[in-house]
Amino acid sequence: MGHYDEYKRRVLRITQRLSADGYFGSKSGSAGNVSMLVEDEDAVVITPTHLQYSLMTIEDICVVDFDLARIEGERKPSIETPMHVATYKIRADVSAVIHTHQMAASALSVLNQPIPPLFDEVTLAIGKSVEVVPYALSGTRELHDNVARKLANRCHCYIIQNHGALCIGTDLDETFTLVELLEKSATIYMQALATGKPVTVLPEKTVAQLHSAVIARQDREIARKQAHHVARMKVAPEAEPSH
Repeated sequence: MGHYDEYKRRVLRITQRLSADGYFGSKSGSAGNVSMLVEDEDAVVITPTHLQYSLMTIEDICVVDFDLARIEGERKPSIETPMHVATYKIRADVSAVIHTHQMAASALSVLNQPIPPLFDEVTLAIGKSVEVVPYALSGTRELHDNVARKLANRCHCYIIQNHGALCIGTDLDETFTLVELLEKSATIYMQALATGKPVTVLPEKTVAQLHSAVIARQDREIARKQAHHVARMKVAPEAEPSH
């Protein structure tokens, strides 16, 4: 089994599940993208561009380094790869990125409408709000720069103006759940706005407490990664054969 095969299998599994559930906007299209960070490496396992999800195999999944140089895979990586790499560089807690065109979040994207904190369990998972990343053409430096500037808020979900959504987490299964929670919040928020009545949000004190818990969880993940890296570096020299 290849060094990256397990990462590729996980990316493929989640990608096809997202497609089957309609989170990419079109089950026959290729608009969304999914990636994982390889632990202890500046390498990203990511879906290819312009390939229908139901037709993807493990051999189609790409591996690139942080300079976007190809490590494995014959296909061209997603055009949004720079956005994924920028996310991993800026947010040390993140090990999985999912970019979708899910319906309710996309509707808010064309309204340029962020989602305030509506539910405590959602806020505890994704952070204090879902902000809108300003529009830029897909695959451009401007887009991934716009995304990068928003990541400092330490949240896990973002709406990309006139485009779709971005969810980031510590692993792919958790990030898939964030996609679901984002769609729940976006759908309910849209329905509430449609009534024309005021939308109530969580109290500021509660939001601050919940967001502090989100940041603490991220800090624990960063510390875990750092400890794992240090331990690996200590073992690595001992594993090298003597000459």
